[in-house]
Amino acid sequence: MFDNPSFDGHEGLHAFHDAATGLKCVIAVHSTALGPAAGGCRMWNYPTGDAMLTDVLRLSQGMSYKNAMAGIPLGGGKAVIWGDPKSGKSEALFEAFGRAVHSLNGTYYTAEDVGVDVADMTIVRRQTKFVAGLDEGDAASGDPSPVTAMGVYLGIREVAKRLFGTDDLNGRTIAVQGVGSVGGYTCEHLAKAGAKLVITDIDQEALAAVSARTGAVVVAPNDIYDVEADIFSPNALGAIINEKTLARLKVKGVAGGANNQLVVPEMGEFLRRKGILYAPDYVINGGGIINVAAEISGSYSREWVDATLAKLIDTLGEVLDEALQTNQPTNYVADRIARARIAAARKAR
Repeated sequence: MFDNPSFDGHEGLHAFHDAATGLKCVIAVHSTALGPAAGGCRMWNYPTGDAMLTDVLRLSQGMSYKNAMAGIPLGGGKAVIWGDPKSGKSEALFEAFGRAVHSLNGTYYTAEDVGVDVADMTIVRRQTKFVAGLDEGDAASGDPSPVTAMGVYLGIREVAKRLFGTDDLNGRTIAVQGVGSVGGYTCEHLAKAGAKLVITDIDQEALAAVSARTGAVVVAPNDIYDVEADIFSPNALGAIINEKTLARLKVKGVAGGANNQLVVPEMGEFLRRKGILYAPDYVINGGGIINVAAEISGSYSREWVDATLAKLIDTLGEVLDEALQTNQPTNYVADRIARARIAAARKAR
């Protein structure tokens, strides 16, 4: 663990196994400097345990930075369950996961992420109070994906403003990778704004539904990188900006809701050299955790969520402007700001 390239001084890494239910789970706590660690639970059929470890380490670090940039009183953490979300779910498995979360005594709050939905979190709630993204309860607000998608949409407009001098998306072509919860809602916002959509996903049912609602053109998953578009919006899994895909991209901007889009941080500099403006993923996709923070507070306020999201989009604009003015990669600028906020909070505590 300690010599894993993605280990970043994590405060804790907790592995759980429940033989009766088949649960194989890792919860990573990157930082609690700003507050209890918070981040969703992902269920994915990882090829190896090493891949699972790397994913949870990168995701939890990203949550620390995301929460710091969102200006909310939460640290960064993440959970991953090793299994197929289409065939491996059971009530007993998510109850076991709930017990695992509860054993950390509030150090970590969980919610939905890829492969996990509100119904799953409702089962988790039977075993622990340290869960958000619920449909029921005093501060429940349901699936946070619509708020994440709104932030991604507004972030795309911020990128367009820097690229084209206006945030009007009418007639702009947006290539969208992944049309699940976040990507699907984002497509609806873009279509209403008059954007031309080219979409892809491995889920053919979701792809057909979004295409029917938005009039989007559908391409094969591997072909999305070759689409000539104004902006590429990745909303599926991470590490999709790499040496192979970068050479194929025919866009002026990258702005999407997927976590850990860059296979390595240096890809931010390569994007800059190619003249592609990148919206750092953990800044543009922070809407969902803002919604979760409102739930965790115990008194959910949609007005507070909307106001905090607006501040986050302003922060994204400031990151983009500084990067453009100083010829720095946008992710380096965002990382510096996030680390400074976390360090200041740690010093204050």
